[in-house]
Amino acid sequence: MSVEQGEAQFGEQFEEHRAHLRAVAYRMLGSLDEAEDAVQETWLRFARSDVTEVINLRGWLVTVTSRICLDHLRARTARREEPFPDLVITAEGEDPEHQAVLADAVGLALQVVIAELAPAERIAFVLHDLFAVPFTDIGDLLDRSPAASKQLAHRARQRVTGAVPAARSNHSPDHAPGRTDREVVEAFFAAARSGDLDRLVSVLHPDVTVRTDGGTARASLTGITRGARDVAQRARTFANPHAVLHPVLVNGDPGVIVTLGGTAVSVLGFTVRDGQVVALHALADPDRLARLDVQRLL
Repeated sequence: MSVEQGEAQFGEQFEEHRAHLRAVAYRMLGSLDEAEDAVQETWLRFARSDVTEVINLRGWLVTVTSRICLDHLRARTARREEPFPDLVITAEGEDPEHQAVLADAVGLALQVVIAELAPAERIAFVLHDLFAVPFTDIGDLLDRSPAASKQLAHRARQRVTGAVPAARSNHSPDHAPGRTDREVVEAFFAAARSGDLDRLVSVLHPDVTVRTDGGTARASLTGITRGARDVAQRARTFANPHAVLHPVLVNGDPGVIVTLGGTAVSVLGFTVRDGQVVALHALADPDRLARLDVQRLL
């Protein structure tokens, strides 16, 4: 085998795992750009290392990527955190570019909770619960015992699983448990545009949470609204008859790109449980929208 062939084979080894590593990094960091940077740094370390005796190459690469992500998380204390993670926005159909990132999707509402965990808890939860990494390996990564790593994951799991309500709470005519999640989203917009507050409340869980990121350009929009009636009031206020809704998937869940005059002004991602909207994330930050290039999906 020539030197060129050896280098090509070496690169192919890494490329087999690149998409998986990007998915791991995105779960931990909540940032698509930082995830890509972490994977690229993993590649550089891989290229400088002798892995000829590594039995489980994917496991080795995941460990390296996780260490890099842990460094990223610890360094974040000095900079502004986004109100919620980057959105993975895809058309309602096959999207090979984001398929691997979404393969182990937990939904945007739960991804937000993961982003609020302490770095060690986040690493333990993501690696064990989402990617089935043993606690012995997680303990080595975090410099803790397997038992301590298991406890970290357990605490994180309690926060994550308790973050989004799942039970249906009413049986109004608009609350039809047989509807698909997309139909529930359509009912939400129909009620918002009609101005019927009671009808709008009926498609919302009583403890529904709305998080909005308007960025620096639209800072007045940034914040959290909780409770069906308060959310309904806000949704009715912001319902624009001139807005055009473009159905998409946001982190695997139903969502829409909202345009005015052909320009994307926001992206909304919905979490639906048992026929009701339990969480809504609205990205209205022009800078973040531009980075995500949502116009490509219109």
